[in-house]
Amino acid sequence: MAGNVVGNVTDNVTDMYASLRSNVSMLGQILGDTMRTHLGDAFLEKVEQIRKLAKDSRRGDEAAREQMLELLTALPDEELVPFAKAFNQFLNLANLSEQFHTISRNCDELVCVPDPVEQLLGRMLNTSIDQSKMLDTLKSLDIDLVLTAHPTEISRRTLIQKYAAIVDCLAEQENNQLSDRERQQIHLRLRQLIAQIWHTNEIRRERPTPVDEARWGLSTIEESLWHAVPDFLRQLNDQVQQRTGQQLPIDIAPVRFSSWMGGDRDGNPFVTAKVTQEVLDRNRHAAARLFLKDIVLLVGELSMEEANSELMAYTNNSCEPYRHVLRSLRQKLRDTIDYLNARIEGHHPEVDKSTLIWHESDLKAPLEMLYKSLTECGMRLIANGLLLDILRRIACFGIHMLRLDIRQDAGRHSDVLAELTRYLGMGDFSHWDETEKQAFLLRELTNRRPLIPSNWNPSADVAEVLNTCRLIAKHPAKALGSYVISMASKPSDVLTVLLLLKETGCSHPMRVVPLFETLSDLNNAADCITALLDIDWYRGYTKGMQEVMIGYSDSAKDAGVMAAAWAQYRAQEQLVSVCKQAGVKLTLFHGRGGSIGRGGGPAHKAILSQPPGSVDGRIRVTEQGEMIRFKFGLPKLAVQSLALYTSAVLEATLLPPPEPKQEWRNCMERIAEESVSAYRGIVREEPDFVAYFRAATPEVELGKLPLGSRPAKRRVDGGIESLRAIPWIFAWSQNRLMLPAWLGAGEALQAACQRGETGLLQDMEREWPFFSTRISMLEMVYAKAEPNLARYYETCLVPSNLHHLGETLRQRLDLGIKVVLELTKSDTLMAHTPWNRESVKLRNPYIDPLNFLQTELLARTRKESTETPASEHVQLALMLTIAGVAAGMRNTG
Repeated sequence: MAGNVVGNVTDNVTDMYASLRSNVSMLGQILGDTMRTHLGDAFLEKVEQIRKLAKDSRRGDEAAREQMLELLTALPDEELVPFAKAFNQFLNLANLSEQFHTISRNCDELVCVPDPVEQLLGRMLNTSIDQSKMLDTLKSLDIDLVLTAHPTEISRRTLIQKYAAIVDCLAEQENNQLSDRERQQIHLRLRQLIAQIWHTNEIRRERPTPVDEARWGLSTIEESLWHAVPDFLRQLNDQVQQRTGQQLPIDIAPVRFSSWMGGDRDGNPFVTAKVTQEVLDRNRHAAARLFLKDIVLLVGELSMEEANSELMAYTNNSCEPYRHVLRSLRQKLRDTIDYLNARIEGHHPEVDKSTLIWHESDLKAPLEMLYKSLTECGMRLIANGLLLDILRRIACFGIHMLRLDIRQDAGRHSDVLAELTRYLGMGDFSHWDETEKQAFLLRELTNRRPLIPSNWNPSADVAEVLNTCRLIAKHPAKALGSYVISMASKPSDVLTVLLLLKETGCSHPMRVVPLFETLSDLNNAADCITALLDIDWYRGYTKGMQEVMIGYSDSAKDAGVMAAAWAQYRAQEQLVSVCKQAGVKLTLFHGRGGSIGRGGGPAHKAILSQPPGSVDGRIRVTEQGEMIRFKFGLPKLAVQSLALYTSAVLEATLLPPPEPKQEWRNCMERIAEESVSAYRGIVREEPDFVAYFRAATPEVELGKLPLGSRPAKRRVDGGIESLRAIPWIFAWSQNRLMLPAWLGAGEALQAACQRGETGLLQDMEREWPFFSTRISMLEMVYAKAEPNLARYYETCLVPSNLHHLGETLRQRLDLGIKVVLELTKSDTLMAHTPWNRESVKLRNPYIDPLNFLQTELLARTRKESTETPASEHVQLALMLTIAGVAAGMRNTG
């Protein structure tokens, strides 16, 4: 029976996924055995009974549904936590097996597509694109993946590490040469790991700090990306060499990494200048530690004596010239680690910088000298081993590991100048119009005298902004990425930050990046950048480069996904045109989330659906919490993801999508107008909406969970308008309605069909990547939505006078599904992606019971008075159901 607990999860998957089914069944059986050992046969039988009833309920068996609900509501308090934990872990292990299947030796060709770079290079070389142009573009690619913290990243770091160890065991099992004894050892290790997971608390006791989140990001690099980057570049180099006879440069770095963890202070009072300083030190410490490991290994490898004249002269004719250099680097790295340890502990040691790895060149130049010597002495084979890997890690990660972005709300910068101008008797900056602000800012930017008096004692909030700017001034440019301004809308928002940086002593030209988030800001983005680039001083500052961030989360929350997507597309088109006319190179920074409602979805499709000319070899993209783990958590997965990004950016640059036809544009304009009207008609204008949202989802309870360091709201006293986009999405995914990802889209598409535009929409879906990607994303969220479950939440949790709204929303959902099926000429959603469809279906028998139990627990906690709060069992079980549903839904926030 234990084997059936998860073994039947893939009943609906065809035999082509036999290896996946085998792994899921094996891990499920081990988990079942673990539960039997500690909880007994009766508990395991009850779990299995509920799972089977959930499956029958999905087939329309009302009696099974009622019996399942009776069992769930009758669970005694002491069984709530293990029950929620059981289904939670079933889902995690199923996810793990599926994740491993995509990199398994036994992966089916329908799941594991051929290497994307190999495919692309072949396609490129078979087109009219000049080979040298392709190679030049490949060598100059600038893809910056920005790792960000995630308030809904559920899994604890300790569990993630155990899941990674399970994947290692699954990989070892694929070796056909294993002896019986070796197989037994692997199986024993799997049993130990699953037992460890079962006995580990899945929910954090305390909310993580920004430093905790930054350390989590570093662990992803250490455990996966540190190995994946040189592996990917080696594979890429081999493919280029096979096809062109040329090798890639030793310092090529098409993909680099930045971070917001510890730098994103927008609405997060816990990210201070002190915290950012610690994170910068920890980033550098991690890099030094990993490079030290590499150098220690290299000392053992480079034992040869022959060297070129440059190296012999540098080492004074040492008998082991390579080791001579490496031992010096080894000591410098050790001293650097000691210095950074002292800083992290709060000390400020005085050091001779020449004894440390202080600049990137301190590490890179000696290693390049060794590489040159080896190649000149006929030892290229040796040079292209670990030494080349280290050089490519330096090119990708530098000595700071991650370039840290700083993000702050535009209003905080304006507050600084308002307080300062009042203190100086110059008036109130916040009351000036845009023309007055720009005139003042430009005057002060070109003024050599200080603006900030040394004896000024600003308020705490203003002092914090200034301290952050002073911190930026103290650090080298390579340690930092961009300064992102949230809720930017005017040129003065950018100029204000530039003035603050100047006044606090920043000597390097940091990229200051406006983030256009709302619908109106996106519509005005091009005008803002045009006005900026018309300023001679600003043009000189940018040195021909302009970065702009496009916000997906807040624009979708503001206007709905369809209208937001079109506004994002048009804003990018207009920005490309503006920057091209000004002779400035544009880098677009896409603030995507993991979920569809936040601009998420397959990265390859997303990049290829951007307007022609908007990529041009350069792109920045946020990768958030759970998606970092799914894309980069395992070295082989990370190699695949790096290849997908590289191929997509290369293709979008050299083979851009077509310009949309005018009739397509006209159609999208009408769809956008109608969708935003339908979306806001519910979210903003329906008087019962807020009450329904808070009753029908665990939004209030989510705010109490110790998930991320950032508060769920920008303002503690704010209403739904101040709720962040991530918990907004997360709450609706918990009750399975998925509302933010589709509301407004179906109504607008239906209206287009009623105008007789069905054929036009089908042409757009077939020929326009932007539109086809939008429809594909809608299919995915429609497939994940479960209106019957959402109705159950409503029945149990929502006052009856609000039920009318739930009925309206479910009708809107049904309308959207029908119109998408009509457009795709299909009987089922996601018919063209059977693997993804089955992936959704196979989880449902495990997510459903968690949803039903979550509803019961929400009802219990909400009925309890403040004097007698819900028991600890109920509270923990509720958290576990939230974690389990998140695991099952995958892209939750």
